[in-house]
Amino acid sequence: MTALLSLPVLLPLLAAAASLFPVPRTAKRLLSTGTLAVVLADAVVLLVRADAEGPLVLEVGGWPAPLGVVLVADRLSALLLTVSALVALAVLLYAIGQGTAERRGPAAAVLHPAYLLLVAGVALAYLTGDLFNLFVAFETMLASSYVLITLDAGEERARSGMTYTITGLASSLLLLTVVALVYASTGTVNLADLARRTADLPDGTRTVLGLLVLVVFGIKAALVPLHFWLPDSYPTAPAPITAVFAALLTKVAVYALLRVRTLLFPQDGVDTAVAVAAVTTMLVGVVGALAQDDVNRLLSFLLVGHIGFMMFGLALSDPPGLAGTVLYMVHHIVVQAALFLAAGLVVREAGTPALHRMRGARAPSAALSLLFAVPALSLAGTPPFSGFVAKVALLGAGADTGGATAYALAATALLASLLTLYALAKAWAAAFWREQPAEDDEAPGTADAAAAGEPAGGPRREEETAGRGGARMARDEESGHGRGGEVRDAGGAEAREEDTGRGGGAAVQDEGPASGGRRGVLLMTGTAAAMTASAVAVAACAGLLAPLAQRAADDLLRPGPYTAAVLGGEAR
Repeated sequence: MTALLSLPVLLPLLAAAASLFPVPRTAKRLLSTGTLAVVLADAVVLLVRADAEGPLVLEVGGWPAPLGVVLVADRLSALLLTVSALVALAVLLYAIGQGTAERRGPAAAVLHPAYLLLVAGVALAYLTGDLFNLFVAFETMLASSYVLITLDAGEERARSGMTYTITGLASSLLLLTVVALVYASTGTVNLADLARRTADLPDGTRTVLGLLVLVVFGIKAALVPLHFWLPDSYPTAPAPITAVFAALLTKVAVYALLRVRTLLFPQDGVDTAVAVAAVTTMLVGVVGALAQDDVNRLLSFLLVGHIGFMMFGLALSDPPGLAGTVLYMVHHIVVQAALFLAAGLVVREAGTPALHRMRGARAPSAALSLLFAVPALSLAGTPPFSGFVAKVALLGAGADTGGATAYALAATALLASLLTLYALAKAWAAAFWREQPAEDDEAPGTADAAAAGEPAGGPRREEETAGRGGARMARDEESGHGRGGEVRDAGGAEAREEDTGRGGGAAVQDEGPASGGRRGVLLMTGTAAAMTASAVAVAACAGLLAPLAQRAADDLLRPGPYTAAVLGGEAR
């Protein structure tokens, strides 16, 4: 059991250290891929055992809780760790195919270690049994994500990365303050011990600490109005980095909210503060997406909006609501990764993330349109996909709870789903829908271009070849859509100097063997297809996942087995 619980954290840390040495790129790829495959297999074993046996506990260094550090795997943490490890492995394979992981020079020396460090931070956040090490996990993720988001960045993208980092540091400082206040009030930071002691705190103290926890993790989860940093930072990174950030980082913050608020500050009835955050986040996120012309900013705003769906279940504070949140998190981790990876392929084909420019670009393949459509329909909640299953669970929980607040949450969720469908339909139409021109309306120069062996619309293709980042710069000069365009498109020369995948996942130019080659494209497409298939599998396995989510929700509301396993003095 010691090895099983420590591997998801320890193995990526050791692999990250090993990848710092000057070894061949192939060895680094094999080391990183093999490490994440082992973490995934280990997470599956932990999930099976936690579901069958109850919470699994490791006392680090042999020191018993509450004085010692403990790692705990219950149904919720093991389930999210399994899904997160799957996504992390898939995104790494996509990055290898794209060339992001194949750069020469300083970038190659830090990308693999930073990515593995990020995975270790995610695993620690899921498995830690105390508040202070939860803070350590978030700091680990923050440091590694800053490296990833600013890798080979120009001045403007580095500035966006600084905004991301400063916001993260501010929230981490606030989290450290909360940890100090909790310790001063109770004399412990162990979560199981806190579950027993916080009940004895004065009501005013518990209320203040509960609101501080909501603010701290609300910043990290991008709850409105604390979401400002996400749409300005996520779209600036290459597609695989954006995908792993969107799939995992905000969900870790939602997990922390679930764990801390249910364990330390349980609610009797609907949590009004969380309900208000849920409604505003759903509305602002999806309405903001409607105003975007950049596909990556559109998806980033939708990411914000759908965090509100997870808050929906937390606000209800009952087993059906929390089960709906857990199920929605599993769905969203997989679907969001699939959608951003597919969007990266779309941008690579079109040469621009601007929707209005995609309409004039060469039509992508039908297979790619399917890779984008399936996760898009799932995110919108259309049957029979996983988003429909998760949203039905949340709406059913709201109907069972009843009351004005629950009905307001349900109505907002329905409206947000419809607006999500409209926003994604707009993006799909821009990327894939092409009018078939009449034969006698052939554009001038088409025949000449064909005779010269060039595709029709040669000037446009020449513009894309000269620098896809430059095309995005021209888009921003014409439409002036938001800061995100400025970040990505500070100038054509800079865009050519940096990775052309910036802000959407066009293939990163590199001398590595996978970059720009047919095998690299096949690996990228195959990985995106595998993630799309995983999104379909979530819906197909709903009969297994829904009861598991319900059991995880029951564990949250009845923490007796959790606290007994941690404080019982016997590590299993």
